[in-house]
Amino acid sequence: MTQIDSKRPPKLYYFASHAALERSMALGEFRLAPPASEHAADADSNPFLTLSLTTDWNGTLFDHAPDIDSYLVIHDAEEFGERVHRAAQRALPNWAGIDAAMSYGAPSPLGKAFSTAKHRAAESEWRFAWRPMQGNASLHPVVIRIGSLQGIAELHTRND
Repeated sequence: MTQIDSKRPPKLYYFASHAALERSMALGEFRLAPPASEHAADADSNPFLTLSLTTDWNGTLFDHAPDIDSYLVIHDAEEFGERVHRAAQRALPNWAGIDAAMSYGAPSPLGKAFSTAKHRAAESEWRFAWRPMQGNASLHPVVIRIGSLQGIAELHTRND
C-alpha cells in the first residue's frame, strides 16, 4: 500500500512573478485554480482546484513560464497551511480540502489530484487541493487572502 505523505515539510517554496509575490507577501494572496493537467479530459470527471508549491528549492522552476522571476521561502509551512485552509473554507464553503506531497509515477491513495508522471519527480511538489462536495460546482479560479506573510516568509528574486 502506498503511503500518503501528509506531514508538512519545514519549508515550502512558491515560484511566480515578482509582482504576484509582492501581493502574496503583503496580503497573503494566492490563486486556487484547476491544475494544468496532462489529461485535460480528466478535469470534468475529477474536478478540483489546487495551489502547488515545492518542498525543495529548484532553480529549474524558473523555466516553467516566462514571467517567473522570483520565489517565496515559507519558513513556517504549518502556519501557512492552516491559514490557506481557513481562507479556502471561507471562499469555498461547500468544498473539502487536503494537502499532501504528490505521488510520482504511481497512483496516490488521494486520487488524481495528487498523482503525476514519474519524470516530474524533481519538482518535489506539495499540493493543496479542494474538491466540491456536490457535483455541480464551477471550476473557476478563486483568489484567497490569508493575511500578510511577514514573519513566516521571505521574497527572493531569481538572482538572490
